[in-house]
Amino acid sequence: MSSLLPTAEEDASADQVVELDPFVFSHPIRRDILHLCVVHYLDSLRQGTASTKTRSEVRGSGRKIRPQKGTGRARLGDAQSPMLRGGGVAFGPKPRDFSTKLNRKVIQMGMRVGLSARVKENALGVVGTLEWPYAKTRTLAERIEELGWQKTLFVSGLNEVPEGLRKASSNLYKIETKTAEKLNVYDLVKWPKLVLDLAAVEWFERTLGKPVVTPRAYKV
Repeated sequence: MSSLLPTAEEDASADQVVELDPFVFSHPIRRDILHLCVVHYLDSLRQGTASTKTRSEVRGSGRKIRPQKGTGRARLGDAQSPMLRGGGVAFGPKPRDFSTKLNRKVIQMGMRVGLSARVKENALGVVGTLEWPYAKTRTLAERIEELGWQKTLFVSGLNEVPEGLRKASSNLYKIETKTAEKLNVYDLVKWPKLVLDLAAVEWFERTLGKPVVTPRAYKV
């Protein structure tokens, strides 16, 4: 277990080992599950607001532009025809909902697979806390470079990311902070490295761990 804050006993703290629940952090890698979860998340981000007017929605008269016969030119109807400039659009997009449905258990499995993949790639770190007392961004940037945590997602198990870290990292585009509750599979796939605090580890093991089945009591 590493430490975000520089300490005098940094070498000793690096030897600390955090036991992880194998059901959550040692799940078999399922690329198909990751694909389902990522597509489900990206579909939910689509606005679906593209809209065009059909010929019936374009403003204008329904008068026939020219006679049907006798001009020697192609026959035309009203000015809203899709063939004419300024007319309607044939088979154009209309506002619609692109979101897809995915079972909650599949999403939970995707979270376990994503966390397990980061563990197997040695790309997951655990710190005691994400508290950061320094206000300057440069101090945090130097510490992150010292630890080799560029392009890293920091996840806190608290209700909110610690204010010091959130403010100091707001101008660093190579790192991001999130709470464990708002983390999704897309984040696990997108960011090369992941750093959790102990509260986040406990949150994942509590919400993604194996459910405890209590035996049903029967009256004799």
